[in-house]
Amino acid sequence: MKITTTNYQKKMGWLILVSITIKIFLSLFLELGNDEVYYYTYALQPDWSHFDHPPMVGWMIQLFTFNLTWVTDVSMRLGSIVVSAISVWIIFETGTLLKDEKSGWIAALLYSLSIYTNIIAGMFVMPDSPQLLFFCFSIYLMVRYVIQPTKFTLVHWVLLGLCIGLATLSKVHGLYLWFGFGLFILTNQVKTLKIPGLYIAVIVTIICIIPILYWNFQNDFITYQYHSKRVMHTGISFANVTQQLIGEVLYQNPIVYAAVAWALFNFKKIKQLSNNYLSIHLLIYLSFPLLFIFWGVSLFNPTLPHWTGPGFISLFLIAGIYWSNQTSQIIPSILKWAIGFMGLVVVVFLSLVYVFPKQLGSKSIENLGEYNPINDVTGWRHFSDTFTKTYHQDQLSGKMSKKAPIITHKWFPGGHLLFYTAVPLGVNVIAIGPLEDIHKFAWLNKAHANLQIGQDAYFITPSNLPANPTVLYHAYFKDIQSIPDTTYIKTRGVILRNFYVYRMKNCIQIPASILP
Repeated sequence: MKITTTNYQKKMGWLILVSITIKIFLSLFLELGNDEVYYYTYALQPDWSHFDHPPMVGWMIQLFTFNLTWVTDVSMRLGSIVVSAISVWIIFETGTLLKDEKSGWIAALLYSLSIYTNIIAGMFVMPDSPQLLFFCFSIYLMVRYVIQPTKFTLVHWVLLGLCIGLATLSKVHGLYLWFGFGLFILTNQVKTLKIPGLYIAVIVTIICIIPILYWNFQNDFITYQYHSKRVMHTGISFANVTQQLIGEVLYQNPIVYAAVAWALFNFKKIKQLSNNYLSIHLLIYLSFPLLFIFWGVSLFNPTLPHWTGPGFISLFLIAGIYWSNQTSQIIPSILKWAIGFMGLVVVVFLSLVYVFPKQLGSKSIENLGEYNPINDVTGWRHFSDTFTKTYHQDQLSGKMSKKAPIITHKWFPGGHLLFYTAVPLGVNVIAIGPLEDIHKFAWLNKAHANLQIGQDAYFITPSNLPANPTVLYHAYFKDIQSIPDTTYIKTRGVILRNFYVYRMKNCIQIPASILP
């Protein structure tokens, strides 16, 4: 990758440094969310693949926590923060290839001001985090091939195949990169089909995804059965489409979204400004078909806004070309507004957590705090400290049997119970429920002893995820505490939610194994 020597490199250095500093600061104050603690299980029990996703996010956690020897909120997120910083630099280099350094700088700013690419995938622990790194690098290599085909060697082809393979080992729709590149080749550069390196690259990708296929072959392709249920519903729903589009705008930062949309409105001008008009065609193929696919899916089934996130990477590059020619300012005015919006979101959220808490969710005692986003990133440390004292008192008094496990009925709050409560205490978390509710915990169950006849256990649930253990587990225990111990999560006088601890005494029936 060519290294440039202008002041834009220094600006990029500062951009990355400031971004890393802010994310580490936020990680010190925001606890891990539902998804983040769940992916901790991927590192705790590594495998060739997992129920929900391929293994890359677990490998990333293992790498940056030194194989779980340094486990904190910051170390868990460090991998996402580092790969995001690398991705921003790759975007800069790609934009430089497409037009000039200023284009690369503005594209990198757009990437850094997107809530999805810079926070959701760039700080939180998500499969998208490593995926975006390899997505960005794959796009860079494709653009380099289109602009400088004679300098694209066999090593570059192998590297492209490897990057797409690693993107797929992060999330399976990394394979879309071949789909988009294939469409471009068939419509714009058919001569590429005569290049042996292309087929070698495909073979490299196939080799990379063998672990996913191997694991799914062993597990009856359970990952694809699960995901197919999420996208195979029937019945048109325009409400789902509307929700998807609004979610995209918010996830990408509304002002960033507007900057990209305005650039696309002037698409003809962008083709004239770029160093190679075919590279712009390539970027379109790497973005819009992916967006159309998930927009189409959302017409029939609820979707999540971040599913289309990778499709915006190419659009940031296109917008970088346009806005670099519209102003002599280092930061275009529209992006200054985007910086302000991003800063406002961070400040408001931190204020709601620590300074001016509000009950944004349900105020009903039955499900207090449900739908309150504050509860996703706070409260677990306080509860775990309180429960640790309770647990030791129960052990000393003989109130509960030795090493009484914690029972959970879903992967959330199972992930939080495992990460913040059970692992520090040295006790097991056992999931009892249908596979579609407990996910990876079905495999974790097999790693340690099941419940034993006569054994006691705890059932813990926060009020924002209400559940009744008497209904769930009456068949397994002789006695279940009817009135739970309650821990209040209160900030500046506002009760955000409650944690309920039930003691379940004397196991009378051992739950059947969820997996064969």
